[in-house]
Amino acid sequence: MKEVNPQETSRAYAFEMWMNAPMPMVTFFKTLNVSRLVKISRKSGMKFNMLMCWCIGKAARSVKEFYLLPVNDKLMQYDTIAVNTIVANRKGEVSSCDVPFCDDLSLFNQHYLHLTKQVAESCVNHDLTESMVIGTSALAQYEIDGAVGMYSGIFNNPFLIWGKYKRRLMKTTLTVSFQFHHTQMDGAHASRFLDGIQRAIDNLQYK
Repeated sequence: MKEVNPQETSRAYAFEMWMNAPMPMVTFFKTLNVSRLVKISRKSGMKFNMLMCWCIGKAARSVKEFYLLPVNDKLMQYDTIAVNTIVANRKGEVSSCDVPFCDDLSLFNQHYLHLTKQVAESCVNHDLTESMVIGTSALAQYEIDGAVGMYSGIFNNPFLIWGKYKRRLMKTTLTVSFQFHHTQMDGAHASRFLDGIQRAIDNLQYK
């Protein structure tokens, strides 16, 4: 992680326009076809939420804007990406767990299982401060049509929220919300990322 001069990046105009805006966050909604993820989850025993997190990381990796993030009044550049998940801990509360992204699904699954178990038992957050972290919150027991994240003014990280997936006759769908800081990316980048999640789902291979 290092500070970069915004004027020397593709986000120069956005930095000037949105860094001091009272509400710089934008939220998109997209309904994904997650039939393949459900099938793979049932067949392999891998958690649906883990598979979603991997597809999110896979899609983000190919969008260069994800490697830049406004932090305080600076623009920071990262070399790696992590996906955050919220974990129910042994105290009946929730803790935060950052999982480093890697292309190898099997290895990502190992990290996911190990780290979420560690966080659940210790009740201590696992933070990867040297990675650009994509936040997620899965309300998998509840049927919601969408959610808009809160802008705290402290964390500018991109964030996805989803609820319970919906079974149809021919497919299973999941509506996700994606909140991002306008300094980090524009609507076209966000749209490409959301399309990338669907492609990652459709192309996911499991033997």
